[in-house]
Amino acid sequence: MRYSLPQIIVLLTICLACRTQLDPQPPITLDPEPPFSVVEASILELQEAMAQGRITSEGLVEAYLRRIAAYDQHGPALNTMIRLNSNAIVEARALDQERRMRGPRGPLHGIPIVLKDNYDTEDIPTTAGSISLAGAVAGRDGFVAGRLRAAGTVLLGKTNMNEFALGLTTLSSITGQTRNPYNPTRYPGGSSGGTAAAVAASMVAVGWGTDTCGSIRVPAAFNGLFGLRPTKGLTSIQGIIPLCHSQDVSAPLARTVTDLAIALDATVGLDPNDPASAMWRGQRVPQFVAALDSTALEGARIGVLREFFGARASDAEVSAMVQKALGRMQQAGATVVEISIPDVEKLALSASVIAYEFRDDLRHYLTGHSGAVVQSLGDILERGLYLAELGPIYDSLNASPDTTSSAYRHALAQRATLQRRLLEILAEHELQALAYPTVRQVAGRIGTSQHDPNCEASANSGFPAISIPVGISESGVPVGMELLGGPLTDARLVALAYAWEQLAQPRRAPLYTPALRLRAAPPPAKIEVSITADSMVALSSIEFDAPTGTLRFRTTVTGIPPEELLAISLHRVPDSLATGAVVAALTPPGQLEHEGELQLSMPDRIALHQGRLYLTVLTTRFPRGTLRKRLPIPGGPPVKLTPSPTH
Repeated sequence: MRYSLPQIIVLLTICLACRTQLDPQPPITLDPEPPFSVVEASILELQEAMAQGRITSEGLVEAYLRRIAAYDQHGPALNTMIRLNSNAIVEARALDQERRMRGPRGPLHGIPIVLKDNYDTEDIPTTAGSISLAGAVAGRDGFVAGRLRAAGTVLLGKTNMNEFALGLTTLSSITGQTRNPYNPTRYPGGSSGGTAAAVAASMVAVGWGTDTCGSIRVPAAFNGLFGLRPTKGLTSIQGIIPLCHSQDVSAPLARTVTDLAIALDATVGLDPNDPASAMWRGQRVPQFVAALDSTALEGARIGVLREFFGARASDAEVSAMVQKALGRMQQAGATVVEISIPDVEKLALSASVIAYEFRDDLRHYLTGHSGAVVQSLGDILERGLYLAELGPIYDSLNASPDTTSSAYRHALAQRATLQRRLLEILAEHELQALAYPTVRQVAGRIGTSQHDPNCEASANSGFPAISIPVGISESGVPVGMELLGGPLTDARLVALAYAWEQLAQPRRAPLYTPALRLRAAPPPAKIEVSITADSMVALSSIEFDAPTGTLRFRTTVTGIPPEELLAISLHRVPDSLATGAVVAALTPPGQLEHEGELQLSMPDRIALHQGRLYLTVLTTRFPRGTLRKRLPIPGGPPVKLTPSPTH
């Protein structure tokens, strides 16, 4: 269900007003098949269901935990979670009791959430994805965690991340590699990929990550989510394991813009313990739900930053999808203009200060942590408590000049130059945002390198930027477009994202994590295909397992001698054609009975869900491919996907 802005305001008002109007309700006992599905459910839908008594917060926690059990280490084995909160059900039960007695605290009351595992919490270890901190409990909530606890959320658990947030692939030394729920052979982005994958797979309602250079926006792009990197200082980094204090920010990732706005309103705020907040004191802090505007694209001026579009053949698919989205924005009333900022990429790269701040920031955090068994990066290296592939990076960072160096002062000067240049361009062309691909290429295959995020302009200037989904690539993973604005224009960027969401409805659920049946992953769908000609009958019995993408088959041919059977093959039909090429050989010549299994590629899987796969039987009498039949769509009607315009 989608809500208009007036409906959102009404629901939030009801949520706040009903504290004194709700009569005590008995706890709900969940049936084997719950009356409310959490798959793709928004925060407003969850609140509505709890207000109507269709489910409780305890029931939501149980529903999300069942999905984690089904898909995190089984099925597609997404590996999103480092640690679950053993008290989550107890906390949810207490919030249900509070709702019955006094009403909800606000729109996040009873909502299950996850935190990236660099957020300090009082009762669960905070590891930053490193075995060096595997049992380190901070003993106190950080600023954001404390705000979320006060808002009435239920912490479901901590999510996997790149070790110490150093990377874009979400590989840690404590739990290994997280996988993309849209295509488990691909990266989920990073370093907040565990949060992003969990939210995208409906293992939780909403989750929080951090962004030092793309760590929210890249996983948002690769998981079909909305993710804002706020203006530096609007969200506190107090109580978050640092990568680089000048660039670190905290923010949520969400399936809908309304969810993002609700989550931002709960956690944006000036923290006296965060020095970056000081420059905004006295300024009006953005209000996100109130800023949502379905007409925000009308009259908006958006600059297309040409330097951030890739020029290689491997960049073409993403570039085309972003250009198509910009065209739709233009049709909706936006003015889209081409912008060139020569050397902007070089300037942005030169303004990074990670290399100068990480070692000392980490040491400062560790020495103030009573539960940490290591005290410095050097200590971690000496004990071998780190991910091997990060060894060269750690060695370099451990030997890097510090914040007293001339190199650091030069980087800060470049940061000021970048800020000034971006402000000049935004003002000169009267732009509300600069637009470009969040990442120039689709999510890489696990085990390969992941290149080309356009993260530096926002991260190294401190200006806000939001990643919005624009479609699904041929490899099955989503693609994102980034919108960058000036300082404190965060709410306007979210409004533009909301208008885009209402226009394009770009969100698509991943195929590998379907709704559960009887509290478990659905059983394989059974498909029967029969092809007859004269006395010949070819019967294919197929089972398709959605969580793994595995197709198991058994073919039986009767009515002809073995020597007349030439082949049985699986074909994929292009969108506009009646026939298509072979994508898998199922039965070799002369084998009247044969069985096997294959892993469907993402294009083949999408084709299966759209009814574009068919079987062909070739015999000596019918060798031209005329004996064919389409496979029924498993489990119901076609799945609507947003294909790349290059298909």
